[in-house]
Amino acid sequence: MRRRYGRHATRGALAVLGGCVLLTGVALLVLPGPGMLLVLSGLLILARALPSVERFVEPVRVRAIQAAEESVTSWWRLTGSVLTGLALFAAGVLWIVEERLPLSGWSTGLGLILSGIILFALLGWSHQRVRARRSG
Repeated sequence: MRRRYGRHATRGALAVLGGCVLLTGVALLVLPGPGMLLVLSGLLILARALPSVERFVEPVRVRAIQAAEESVTSWWRLTGSVLTGLALFAAGVLWIVEERLPLSGWSTGLGLILSGIILFALLGWSHQRVRARRSG
């Protein structure tokens, strides 16, 4: 009996976590950030809790990888992404040191800096993927 409750609790926790990640990804589709990759991550987590979600994973995976590759194939997009990452770093530092800004402090500043780091990591991953595809 106890084992069954644990399995249901795990599935419930995965469903809540997956839903939160999915909703964050949907919000980032219109805001600056890796929206499609978070939508994919949310769907992958949800698929572990709800097998019926599995059918949505592959089309979103294809689109997420395509969007990641497109972000580094255009000079304008790459420049915009790099400038956005640098702006996130600068805003993070500003939110840490300037107390008069709304929600100023370490948590907001570090969140912005972490977003910039994630953006640069995704750009690097996308760039390597495109280079590997072109050479292979």
